[in-house]
Amino acid sequence: MPEMTFAVRWPDGRESTHYSPSLVMHDFLTVGERYPVSDFVGRTSEALAIASERVRAKFGFACTSAMHSEQTIASAAASYAGGDVEVVAMEPGLEPTADGGGA
Repeated sequence: MPEMTFAVRWPDGRESTHYSPSLVMHDFLTVGERYPVSDFVGRTSEALAIASERVRAKFGFACTSAMHSEQTIASAAASYAGGDVEVVAMEPGLEPTADGGGA
C-alpha cells in the first residue's frame, strides 16, 4: 500500500508535515491550494479515515499513524480562529496519465 506525506503552511506561517498510509489524500487536497482551516480539517479527517479503512481492509487493523495525523491536525487547527491552510507539498506526487493528467 503506497504511503505518503503532505506538508502544509498554517495561517501564522508555521509549517507541519503529516503522514497518510494511502495516496487518497490526493483526492482531497491539491498542492498550492489554500483551504479555510475548518475545510482543511474536514478534508483531511475524511481522507485519513478512508486511508485507515484501506489499511484495515488489507491488514485487519486500522492505521494508528493515520489516526495520529488526524489528531495532530485537529489539535493544531484549534489554535486558529480563521485563516487558510496552504498545501505546500505532497510526496509522492501522482504519476501523469497518458493524457497528461494525474492518475
